[in-house]
Amino acid sequence: MAQQNVTVFDSVIKGEYLGWYSENLRLVRCKIIGTQPLCYAQGLVLENCTMQDTDLCFEKSSVQAVITTPVLSIKNPLNGCISVPAVEQVIFDDSEAKCQIIIA
Repeated sequence: MAQQNVTVFDSVIKGEYLGWYSENLRLVRCKIIGTQPLCYAQGLVLENCTMQDTDLCFEKSSVQAVITTPVLSIKNPLNGCISVPAVEQVIFDDSEAKCQIIIA
């Protein structure tokens, strides 16, 4: 069952397919580790989070994110805005994916 209306503060969260199909998940100052995290999520919010060894992040997700470390790859986030200092690969091969990605 997908998680709904959860806020997590100052935690290390590790695992494959983390947070898939969640609704209104908010992560604040968390460290996220693992492959294909946070896909198919709705109302996803990341505030000043770090990511380690994360690839193919945010697929089909509605997301507002401020990430403070580089990310390996971001794939087809549906909408919202992702701010990240660097990303090795951004994949937009789905015409429905309209999320803004700010690399700064």
